[in-house]
Amino acid sequence: MSLSDSVLVALQNLISNGFGASVGLEAGYTQISAGLASRIGIAFETRRNDMRTLVGCGAAAAIATAFNAPLAGAFYAFELIIGAYSIATLTPVIVAALCGTFTARLLVGSTFLIEVGEFGNVVNADYVPALVLGVLCAGFGILIMQGVTLVEAVARRLVKPAALRPLLGGAVVGGLALISPQILSAGHGALHLNLGVTLATGSLIALIALKSLASAISIGSGFRGGLFFASLFLGTLIGKLYAAFAPVLFSDATLTPVIYAIVGMSSLAVAVIGGPLTMTFLALELTGDFPITVLVLVAVTASSLTVRKTFGYSFATWRFHLRGESIRSAHDIGWIRNLTVGQMMRRDVRTVRSDTSIAVLRRDFPLGSTQRVVIVDHADRYAGIVLVPEAFDLTLDEAAATTRLDDLLRFKAAMLTPAMNAKEAAAIFDKSESEALVVVDDPVKRNVIGLLTESHTLRRYSEELDRRQREVSGAI
Repeated sequence: MSLSDSVLVALQNLISNGFGASVGLEAGYTQISAGLASRIGIAFETRRNDMRTLVGCGAAAAIATAFNAPLAGAFYAFELIIGAYSIATLTPVIVAALCGTFTARLLVGSTFLIEVGEFGNVVNADYVPALVLGVLCAGFGILIMQGVTLVEAVARRLVKPAALRPLLGGAVVGGLALISPQILSAGHGALHLNLGVTLATGSLIALIALKSLASAISIGSGFRGGLFFASLFLGTLIGKLYAAFAPVLFSDATLTPVIYAIVGMSSLAVAVIGGPLTMTFLALELTGDFPITVLVLVAVTASSLTVRKTFGYSFATWRFHLRGESIRSAHDIGWIRNLTVGQMMRRDVRTVRSDTSIAVLRRDFPLGSTQRVVIVDHADRYAGIVLVPEAFDLTLDEAAATTRLDDLLRFKAAMLTPAMNAKEAAAIFDKSESEALVVVDDPVKRNVIGLLTESHTLRRYSEELDRRQREVSGAI
């Protein structure tokens, strides 16, 4: 795909995101920026680590542009894209975030600031309700993630033509929008509207339910995007709802409904998206108030820890797991897939037919010449491995001339294939308790193409792991 094709695809994603109920333009911005960065990296044949930094720069610029928040954009890249902070990635990511911010300010000005009104010092009694709100948002975030997954599963089961799913999902969301148009798209305007307006408790509950349902239907029916701004909007509503009951539960607290809304906004976003420092800096840059930022930090820490211990994943990570990907964070473990058995194995493997006698094996492979011999059957398919010391067992001396190798075969079912990665190979080594295993072209054909030892696998894995860690730290 060319660079121009990438732009067209990204613009199509932006358009579909704009019409989605739960996603918004910031998701489209991020896809465009990250997609262009990825294509630029491919065009210039950059290294894997440099490609990751480029994509992080694109995402940082997109988030910084969408929210006029360079610190939030930079830490979004560090926490959710690159997976680690290092001196090597600091300069390009910060520069990208600042460029996005300055461009946005030049074109539209600073239009994202939240006015918190007059507020005194944060007292000790204010931290407890913020902590509780963080835990509640964590629970609600888990419900949203499971709800999206449930809707997606139902849509796949009931609506077989995939092309009809967005059509039906859009129709349902449109019907919900007749009740309240605030559920549509990202909800930038709705967020600021609800921050400054006092709504009845029943209206808040209804709006939370409608927006959650619309978000689940939108993503579950096939619209592109995620829950980034939807989680901010829903968190704001939950914070406002929480503010209606907080004075009864925490009589000594001094927080206002707007501050509860900001804390809820950050906490729910952390539960769904991840990135506690990202959301903390977003709250700081949106409010410009340090005491409120400390409250947000307490709440997002509680939210992040609760989700991690009870559910285990953010929304994106959870969806990767549903597709069979076993990742838990943004830390780059993809290099493990590139360290394959085919790259590590020896190809100069000498095989012996299974009908060969032990005496012939002793003659061709004397003690000390090798540790093991690969045995194949009459059709040259892998049959097993014979350990040379076992072939020289004194109890076999009398029948060595006539005894075949079949009785000495070991590891008959333990095989590797070239496409397996180092982690998968290590698991098979551990299960079979073998120091070396045969590599076959296919588990059915079983044609021997190589041999791999456990010691070499672990050594190459350690070398690669050390190199990746030095790349992250900027040592290379």
